[in-house]
Amino acid sequence: MHIPSLSRALAGALLLTGVVLAPSGVQAAAPATTRVDVDVRAGLATVGDVALGVNHAIWDKELGTTAVSDLLKDAGVQMLRYPGGSYADIYHWRDHTAPGGYVAPNTDFDTFMAGAQRTGAEPMIIANYGTGTAQEAADWVEYANVTKDYDVTYWTIGNENYGNGHYGANWEADEHADKSPKEYASTVLAYAQAMKAVDPDIKIGAVLTMPGNWPDAIVGPGDTGSWNQEVLTRAGSVIDFVDVHWYPGGSTAAETLTKPAQIQDAVHLLQQQIHRYAGPSADRIRISMTETNVDIGRNTQPGALFLADVYSGLLAQGVFTVHWWNVHNGLGTISEVAGETDYGDFGLLSSGNCNADNTVCQPPLNTPFAPYHALSLLGDFARPGDRFIGAGTDNAQVSAHAVRRANGDVAVLMINKDPEAEQTVALNYHGFTAAGSTPTVATYTNGADEITTGPAGTAAAQTLPPYSISLLTLKPAGPIAAGPKAPARPTATATDRTATITWPAAGSGIKYEVYRQNGGASELLGETTGTSLTARNLEPGRRYTVNVLARDGAGRVSPASPPLTFTTGTPAESACTVKFRNTTDWGNGYVGAIDITNNAASALGNWTLTFTWPTTWQTVSNGWNATWNSSGRTVRVTGENSLAAGGTTAVGFVGNYSGPNVPPAVFTLNGTVCTSI
Repeated sequence: MHIPSLSRALAGALLLTGVVLAPSGVQAAAPATTRVDVDVRAGLATVGDVALGVNHAIWDKELGTTAVSDLLKDAGVQMLRYPGGSYADIYHWRDHTAPGGYVAPNTDFDTFMAGAQRTGAEPMIIANYGTGTAQEAADWVEYANVTKDYDVTYWTIGNENYGNGHYGANWEADEHADKSPKEYASTVLAYAQAMKAVDPDIKIGAVLTMPGNWPDAIVGPGDTGSWNQEVLTRAGSVIDFVDVHWYPGGSTAAETLTKPAQIQDAVHLLQQQIHRYAGPSADRIRISMTETNVDIGRNTQPGALFLADVYSGLLAQGVFTVHWWNVHNGLGTISEVAGETDYGDFGLLSSGNCNADNTVCQPPLNTPFAPYHALSLLGDFARPGDRFIGAGTDNAQVSAHAVRRANGDVAVLMINKDPEAEQTVALNYHGFTAAGSTPTVATYTNGADEITTGPAGTAAAQTLPPYSISLLTLKPAGPIAAGPKAPARPTATATDRTATITWPAAGSGIKYEVYRQNGGASELLGETTGTSLTARNLEPGRRYTVNVLARDGAGRVSPASPPLTFTTGTPAESACTVKFRNTTDWGNGYVGAIDITNNAASALGNWTLTFTWPTTWQTVSNGWNATWNSSGRTVRVTGENSLAAGGTTAVGFVGNYSGPNVPPAVFTLNGTVCTSI
């Protein structure tokens, strides 16, 4: 429940062991206002069978009805979450009550399951942490999977339980005397043990915070770490997935539509936390995003564009299910957005209600709002078994996502975020050649009542209407010959300037090609007949994502391996050492401390420390013990006194962030790259 709260990377010249080849299979297009690149060699995550989800709530009298179930089925919904956000922590399933809240008639668990089965969707059930018990949750599992044989796999322990007052804000019911993440983790252990004793095949999820969203990085009273750190450290051994919510906000529709650019960094930081804190078997822990929505344009085109961009971005990064909040929610603040009436309703479907004086009424009950149509396009775009592949644009007003289907087809989803101007797009394909026939394009435009589908443009050129979502589906130019199997996920050992990438053999007589992802046009790092490749002259402190492809003697190419992301380090030895720390965080800002050590044999009379923020949403507001200057993302810290040989000086600052707070990885002192510790 909602509660208050690239551009393409620059290509570097890489000296590599192996022979560097020119890109092949590139289909170019004429110049246009926007360039879109699509690269089948840049393999991302595969779409699962519960990817597209929405929330159902027990206050919704339409829950489980035939009309709603059929609408959700038509949209391709694959997972339904119940009993509804914060209500989960006051809901008692056996007598279908939620003390302190409204429960609509005919919304009990069996009614929900009947609707889910009609939709063809898997359920995700939220067990009551706030006012329930482990035994109550275990009894629910027994009723669902033993008594009724519903085979409910996914169970989350609570909802937004960090909102229980421990960090100040208090919206989530919690009767535990101890409101800390330590207590939540301890209780998750008890719930998991009781619930899996009934059905060992169920999957248990724990509530975490999305990096960059409150209370991420805040250390509460009596805690030794943040909510995520405490929960993962203490309960990581028993959970199967982590559950996060994301309401990124934005004061305007235009600002809101920039927020999906934060997804890659946010998911990366969350995956880092899982692997750092959850123990040796952390690789099994997956990520679900079970609530997201916008503040501006919830029922109109901004909500639709945001949904398409966010679902695609999260699924591409390996999030296994993404859920919109909500099916129905009710009339909110009425406004006009891009010429259309927006009812401020979190729902996908109209609740059919009016304001207090009946001067403004929503469309008839269950009329789909704009985000519903976006979800329908997603259902056609990202199908189970499809694999996301690299896609990128050179225009911030246009987002692009792409998948490769098992039959060799490529589907490209393009989002024009400009409310006034159409965009003429030139599409460029890498590792794929499209058939010459006119492609089929499905489009949803601002204010439309439905998606229009038909032949349009060419594989290389499309025109995107203002404020629109377009789905382009392409056939390959010829039959797809069966080639080698995809190599397994590689591993990497990295220093500050090199990385040795290694993978298991995929057969005999195979040549391997290693690509570095770079937006929608990967760079071929090199090829080898062995099972490792060393890349040199990399940039210190930089994140790289690579895929390995296998090519047999007949020239047939495998699908890409699962992606590997690694980050280079800093020099093991340097004339300087830097220690960067976040000492106090409050959810959108923090006090930072930097210790600078001069390892040289002589003093530095004049010194300047330089670093670059990894993102555009990070800034310094003020600093001390030095002179601080910022230009764009670059920060320069100039010393006020000399720095003795072997000496250390400490400087500090107040930093701000409005998205994932990725720490700077590289610091230079008078131009020398320092060792970071």
